[in-house]
Amino acid sequence: MLTQNQFDFFCRAIADFGVKHVIIRQHDREIFRHHFEPEAPCGQFSITKSFTGTAVGFAVEEGLFALEDRVIDLFPDEAPKNPSPQWQALTVKHLLTMQMGFDRQYLMGYQRKTMKETDWVDFVFRQPMPDYPGRYFKYSNAGPYLAGILVERTSGEELIDYLMPRLLEPLGIARPEWGRDPLGHVFGASDMVMTTEEVSRFGQLYLDRGRWKGEQILPPAWVKKVWDTTISTEEGQNDYSLLFWRGRYDSICSVGRNGQYCSLVPEKDLVVTINSFDTTNENLMEYVWTYLYPHL
Repeated sequence: MLTQNQFDFFCRAIADFGVKHVIIRQHDREIFRHHFEPEAPCGQFSITKSFTGTAVGFAVEEGLFALEDRVIDLFPDEAPKNPSPQWQALTVKHLLTMQMGFDRQYLMGYQRKTMKETDWVDFVFRQPMPDYPGRYFKYSNAGPYLAGILVERTSGEELIDYLMPRLLEPLGIARPEWGRDPLGHVFGASDMVMTTEEVSRFGQLYLDRGRWKGEQILPPAWVKKVWDTTISTEEGQNDYSLLFWRGRYDSICSVGRNGQYCSLVPEKDLVVTINSFDTTNENLMEYVWTYLYPHL
C-alpha cells in the first residue's frame, strides 16, 4: 500500500519537471493528490486526441459512419478528383492509428503557427501519400483533426456540443475551451483546456470499461476495441492504439506534449494523472514506475 511518505517522496522527485498537478486513483476512488499550484483548467495538448477518439466511438455506435469506411467517400468535396490507390485505401481507422500513409507530420503546433492556408481539411487532402495506409506508423495531427471534422459533419454538431451530453456532462466536466482552425472548426488533435481532475475522471471511465457511477457511458464495443488494439510504432517508442498510447503492464495512456499523462493500469486498478509543462522531460512516467508503482 502506498503511504503518504512514499507519495510525498515521489512529488519531491518530480518537483523540478514543471509538474503542476498529480492525482492518483485506485479501486475507483482518489487515494492521493498534490497540487504544486492552485488547480485550474490547463492546456492538455494531445490528451485532446483521446477525447476526439471517444467522439468517434460514439459516432460509430450511432451509425454515423464505420471505422472501415473510406475517407474519400466521407469527404467528397475535398477528396482528390483522381485519387491515388493510397488515398482510395485510407479508412477512418487509419486516422486514429497514425497509419495514414504519410511520411511526414502535418498540422503540428510548430507548423500551424506559420501556415498560410486557412482550409486545413483541403490542405491535408492535397498532401502526397507515398505509402499505403496501415503499413507504417507516423505520428501526426492530420488524422485526429480529420476525425473531429468528420464527427462534426456527420452529426451536424460541433465536436464540443456532440461530446457534452454523451461524455462530458455525465462525468461532471464543464464545457471546455478548445482551440479552433482558421475556419472556426474545433481542432480535434490538440488545444483542449481542462482540469487535471476532469482528465482523471475520463481515465477512470476507460479503466472501468466505459462505466461511471454504475452507468454505461461509453459503448462497450468501443472501449474493448481501444484496449485490444496494438499498433507497432517506431523503434524505441511505445506501441499505439486508437488515439491512446500503449504502456507498461498492459496499460493505455493519453499523453500531452509537455508532460500531461493519464495512464490507466488494469493490473493495479490504477489511474495516474499528471499535468506538467516541461518540454525537456519525456520520461516523467519513469518516476511513476520507479517510485509509485511498486507500492500500489
